[in-house]
Amino acid sequence: MAHHPIDDCNLSDAEHFQEVLARGRLSRRHLIQGGLGMAALSSIPLMGMSEALAHQKPHKKQLDFDAVAKSIADQIVLPAGYSFTVLHATGDRISNEIPDYTNLGTETDDWSLRVGDHHDGMDIFHVGPRGRYTERDTRRAVLVVNHESSADAHFFHANGQTSNGVSGKKFSQFSAASGGWDLGTRPESEVLKEINHHGVSIVEVRSNRHGDWEYVVESELNRRVNGQTPMRIAGPAAHLADIRSFMVTRYDPTGRTSRGTLNNCGHGKTPWGTYLACEENWATYFYMPNGSVDVDAKTKASRQRYGVIRAPFTGVTGAPGQGWSAVASKATDDRFGRWDVSAPGATAAQDFRNEPNTFGFNVEIDPLNPDAVPAKRVAMGRFAHEAAVCSIPVKGKPLAFYMGCDSQNEYIYKFVTKAVWDPRDEGRGMAAGDKYLNEGKLFVARFNDDGSGVWIELNTANITALNPGYAATYAFANQADVLVNTRHAATAVGATRMDRPEWGAINPKNGEVYFTMTNNSSRTVANTDGANPRAYADNDGLTRSGNPNGHIIRFRELGGAATALQFAWDIFLFGAEEDAGAGINLSELTDKNDFSSPDGLWFSQATGICWIQTDDGAYTDTTNCMLLAAIPGRVGDGGPITVQNNLGGAAGSENTFIGAALGEARLRRFLVGPKGSEVTGITETDDGRTLFVNIQHPGESTPALGAGPFNFQSQWPGNEGYGPAGRPRSATIVITREDGGVIGL
Repeated sequence: MAHHPIDDCNLSDAEHFQEVLARGRLSRRHLIQGGLGMAALSSIPLMGMSEALAHQKPHKKQLDFDAVAKSIADQIVLPAGYSFTVLHATGDRISNEIPDYTNLGTETDDWSLRVGDHHDGMDIFHVGPRGRYTERDTRRAVLVVNHESSADAHFFHANGQTSNGVSGKKFSQFSAASGGWDLGTRPESEVLKEINHHGVSIVEVRSNRHGDWEYVVESELNRRVNGQTPMRIAGPAAHLADIRSFMVTRYDPTGRTSRGTLNNCGHGKTPWGTYLACEENWATYFYMPNGSVDVDAKTKASRQRYGVIRAPFTGVTGAPGQGWSAVASKATDDRFGRWDVSAPGATAAQDFRNEPNTFGFNVEIDPLNPDAVPAKRVAMGRFAHEAAVCSIPVKGKPLAFYMGCDSQNEYIYKFVTKAVWDPRDEGRGMAAGDKYLNEGKLFVARFNDDGSGVWIELNTANITALNPGYAATYAFANQADVLVNTRHAATAVGATRMDRPEWGAINPKNGEVYFTMTNNSSRTVANTDGANPRAYADNDGLTRSGNPNGHIIRFRELGGAATALQFAWDIFLFGAEEDAGAGINLSELTDKNDFSSPDGLWFSQATGICWIQTDDGAYTDTTNCMLLAAIPGRVGDGGPITVQNNLGGAAGSENTFIGAALGEARLRRFLVGPKGSEVTGITETDDGRTLFVNIQHPGESTPALGAGPFNFQSQWPGNEGYGPAGRPRSATIVITREDGGVIGL
């Protein structure tokens, strides 16, 4: 996904739990041989589960299409026998109340009735009898699409963003004289467009008499959930009053509600038929004017851990986000004033110092009920959420939701419901969400170098037991504080710092969990570990170091139980350029399946294919981002591999783990996107014959308008016949086989 400009916020000076163990003369290879109880980490012995699985036979199924070649063309590239159409794109109207999109930046509406920008995670919800959710394909559905939307908003305005009456330049600049950022003033109409293109688009789609999918412009189900939509704050009953104290603002002094959702990246789909829009890199939208006084020490520590206003506070502000507080009416119009998170009031109820606390959650939406108020599910933790994938539901058993935190050196989490699954809850919407997502336990993952792992529960008792000294960095007042400041809690209990954990996915055949580690420029030889074993220099035309090409990790819960406290893991695939050499290209990728920076990840329920989508900056001199198909296998189906690291002249380190080379029969490149784009977001019809895929931010590197016209990096999809030509637009495409067959097999 398009990422936070400050990738690594895990800069705590607190001693990491690995260092505590190291003092006890335990080697990195033998750090933990036990699970976690309330008081001691060694109370539950772990088995060498990966070793027991290491000799399983690989999967025999093979892919049935010719791999497409790498491409830097400004177009969609698919295998022979496949074709695509564009379903909808940025700015397309979802109501007849407004005109068609001009693609000139001249729209005068506020974008609340248009498809948002930066199409990302998505899912399909079939409409059954009486308008209820059904998993059966009825040829009528609602497609729900996240809109991540970062800072390239200049295409929405005729001549780029406007500041102080001047268009076509950045809206802010750093002033050496004042030691801060001068925002100037911005037009209200521009800022409203930028706020409202964020969030989620909910659009009805139907299969016409020719079998082609189209979106319905005038449907009663169409709506936008955007940066201003009212939200309900929901969480555990025992801690709800404390949670609300973190959410108090001038908008709602009770802390019961908030407004809007931002930077919705990966997503989740619940067994009862609702959508989880995950709030990812929300932290950079806020601003403190020059001369603002420091917020209290705990708020400052919280903001620094999440990347909200990272610079010194007194007299100097951090980066000004999107400039949404730079509207002249912000003092009287809270639509704009809310992005200024200084503390001019006597209490939090008089200003917006707590506004950042209302973001960073999974937002539950009922796609088939336009009257349902979305809910922020605080029990699932607050961080840079990247997908929330549910375990395979088992009647009478709790559900687990697996979540990544999208930044370098962050963590993988699991939320386990208190309620057990009842299939009769399918279609019950937000009432079912309250039942399953408000009460439960939140865990963070620790990956041991021997292929085992433990889930550490995040609560005040464990934090005190495992790292009592962390109070000097951040002192937790109660369990609500843990849920709102989850990153701090995960660091305190010694979770494994991962190479940017992004999308997760569940293998429907065996329930195993997969996560993409997109990349990590701060990984060094000294801090490699079994789960993040590579630190190397990529010395081609786009020189990068650390783990620039990323990898995919997977794990199996002990006994296959959602409630398990232990798991076995291995590395499924390493991204690499095919000519990178054996020390880097550990998965033996070839010209037909090499890739870099895996990001989106999704399993087909119909075929079992694991679809891998990339968001890359390390290989784009050779190829645009892509979509690959993989036959997954199972944890432990490979063999031991030893990684020898040598970065920047540092001494090499050795890490051994279970991995496998799939070969071209089980891993092939299926699609390459247009220039500057990220390939992200994927879903399908239940027969596996129609694939929906999102193309995000084509032309991302187009510079902001200066003295002359835009110099477009991409002009897709207009250059392939969809809509007005000219400016690039994110879009959802629909892929089918020309013979009507199942995709991929």
